[in-house]
Amino acid sequence: MSDLGYILRKTRQEKKISLDDLQEVTKIRKRYLEAIEEGNYKVLPGSFYVRAFIKSYAEAVGLDPAEVLGMYQTTNPSPAVEKPVVETIRKNRTSVRNTEKLSRWASGTMFVCFILLIFGIVYYYTYKNYKGTPADEKPAQTQSPRITNSTNQSASTAPSTTMNTSGDGKVAPLSTPIPTPVPTPVPTPTPSVQVKFSTSEKGVDNYTITGAANLNIEMKITGSCWIRVDSLTDAGGKEMLRQKLYKAGDTDNFDLTSSAYLNVGAASALELTVNGTIVPVGDTPNPKRIQLNLQKS
Repeated sequence: MSDLGYILRKTRQEKKISLDDLQEVTKIRKRYLEAIEEGNYKVLPGSFYVRAFIKSYAEAVGLDPAEVLGMYQTTNPSPAVEKPVVETIRKNRTSVRNTEKLSRWASGTMFVCFILLIFGIVYYYTYKNYKGTPADEKPAQTQSPRITNSTNQSASTAPSTTMNTSGDGKVAPLSTPIPTPVPTPVPTPTPSVQVKFSTSEKGVDNYTITGAANLNIEMKITGSCWIRVDSLTDAGGKEMLRQKLYKAGDTDNFDLTSSAYLNVGAASALELTVNGTIVPVGDTPNPKRIQLNLQKS
């Protein structure tokens, strides 16, 4: 057994995680997990899969994958480049070229449609203005007497509402007090709770939570999944709140006054809600790390 395999097996046994549970979380066959612990890497499909499987193993048991891969690289400094990887790169290049051709064709089609749309709009408004001008002049001439009558009528009634006749025959303007407008109080806006994605650094998705005094985390488990939840201190350290292998149908929640850090073994088995907002974790059974940064006002 290699030193790396001994460390991985010891950590798994200390956390009471069986190989069957680890197989369910990482989606790696049990015989490959046993080969990693024994240091028998020849059983695995290739060096690329060895590194990927070791990384998933380390994340599932709560170890730092960078340190574990560094230990593996020390004992295996020059892994061979395998043919399947080269073939995958060639296929990806071919797919990118096909996508670029399709994009150019779509851009040209959209440009032609845009030119045709402009010509159609110009023709429509030119035809409408040409047909509508003579018909618009006649109603204006027939309505002019009505406008004059309404003006005369308002002028004849004006003295009764704006003038006042005194006893000596003099006409005085009627004094009407002007009401003072009362200012309407403007309500103070209440800050709304917002949960926004900020950055993704070193495999960790960072979210910023504003407008809230506490951090409310709700978890709904849809499949077998190992999860560790830590609270973040002001000094930048971590304090473990819970580490557990959840089953399908389990639920859990946390109400914190500080930021939090989640290490999820299988992202597709978790439905995460933060302060009433659904946070997308992922639809693949891969490990996921999430940091929730609470910013108090």
